[in-house]
Amino acid sequence: MFGRIQRLREVGLLGMNRRNLEYIFGYNPRHFYPLVDDKLKTKQLAQQAGIAIPSLYQVIKYQYQVKQLATLLEPYPDFVIKPAHGSGGDGILIIEQHHEQRYRKVNGEIMSLFELQHHISSILGGLYSLGGQVDSTLIEYRIRFDPVFADISYQGVPDIRIIVFQGVPVMAMLRLPTRQSQGKANLHQGALGVGIDLATGETNSAVQANHQIEAHPETGKALHGVQIPHWDAMLLTAARCYELTGLGYIGADFVLDKDKGPLMLELNARPGLNIQIANRAGLLPRLQQVQTMSPQQLTAEQRVAFARRHLHS
Repeated sequence: MFGRIQRLREVGLLGMNRRNLEYIFGYNPRHFYPLVDDKLKTKQLAQQAGIAIPSLYQVIKYQYQVKQLATLLEPYPDFVIKPAHGSGGDGILIIEQHHEQRYRKVNGEIMSLFELQHHISSILGGLYSLGGQVDSTLIEYRIRFDPVFADISYQGVPDIRIIVFQGVPVMAMLRLPTRQSQGKANLHQGALGVGIDLATGETNSAVQANHQIEAHPETGKALHGVQIPHWDAMLLTAARCYELTGLGYIGADFVLDKDKGPLMLELNARPGLNIQIANRAGLLPRLQQVQTMSPQQLTAEQRVAFARRHLHS
């Protein structure tokens, strides 16, 4: 046991307590949390800053709107339903087709209008929100993922998380849906975490449930050596999120749409630590290196250049 702890220390693995006390508490002013905990506010901020995001179709805030759901959804052939204050992918529904008030999810399951209304009512009641607070429902554009991921993903939409510290991207990973995760890019539900080299945007290692793997369990395709398209643009957008939110330690999540390119999905003020396992590297040395500089005096472009030069795998 003590040998394992020593090995973790040697690679600079950041633990939860230190992350919470030194980096989240130390660099994330609490009064800025609503800007990222509320996905609607995050979208509004991003739009004002000219950052590309999935289009917002409807916002449902009140139960009386649920009765009008069929009419509200009619103009959109497909869409995503998500709680504004949700986390970890809970409460998200992806509808790829609907006809005569029957709604088909990406896994082929059919939902009735009543079932969809019940789901949205549950969102409004706070079933999926942080702290169980009363919530709103967002209905937005459904991502058509970039074909570069066609051989290494299962059903759902892959996403990319970039950890940003004081405006400097410090680590990144690709999250890939699997059968076990039911098409969701959620590591806790069985999705894959694939490390990305900051300098090149190329994948270099992968884990599922903290176990190293080489190929996707469903497709059998190799997970290393995949070049992430639009890598420069994503790194720069992630760096800009520091000025966007005022939060010093965040996770910026992106998706790659085959038509629209990179879209910022959401921001997280409490990003998880499994990204270290996916990259086979610790966050701590990279964070400490940023702490020795004055990133606030650099432009977003300069911060990205620093990260690619000093913080890559």
